[in-house]
Amino acid sequence: MPAIAPRSGEAIFASAERVNAELFTLTYGAIVRQLLTDLEEVDEVNKQLDQMGYNIGVRLIDEFLAKSNVSRCVDFKETAEVIAKVGFKMFLGVTATVTNWDQEGTTCSLVLEDNPLVDFVELPDTCQGLHYCNVLSGVIRGALEMVSMKTEVTWVKDMLHGDDAYELQVKLLKQVPEEYPYKDDE
Repeated sequence: MPAIAPRSGEAIFASAERVNAELFTLTYGAIVRQLLTDLEEVDEVNKQLDQMGYNIGVRLIDEFLAKSNVSRCVDFKETAEVIAKVGFKMFLGVTATVTNWDQEGTTCSLVLEDNPLVDFVELPDTCQGLHYCNVLSGVIRGALEMVSMKTEVTWVKDMLHGDDAYELQVKLLKQVPEEYPYKDDE
């Protein structure tokens, strides 16, 4: 039987069942607004959005691996490209550009020209420290942790704060070796 070729983010996005983009955007906005009301501190909201994203990423990676037919990436650079070109396209309908690699190949930036989460959003002056899309950093962190990559994901640029793009910095902290629950020789 021939091997199944990996599917592009475009093909997966085209065939996926979707929810109305405006409904998704407005629902996310309502969640952020409620967190701001409940938690009052912008830093706490940022932490909560990151944790929510982490929990989503832990579960989303299974769907991604099942639907994309992507094989194990050979290094962190390939992983970043798969996230940018397949992952973002599959789940958000946009692609990202991978740039700003460090010498060791352990830190890069994912740059989004378009971000569907921010349609209809304007941040008031009281929320200037808010990373409105912090859920995305948590999703990436959670998904990568499930494939044995401990990472730190932070926002570098945000168009809601006047920057020219949305830029996430992804730093590989540790490649965790896979552990098996039992030994074969017993």
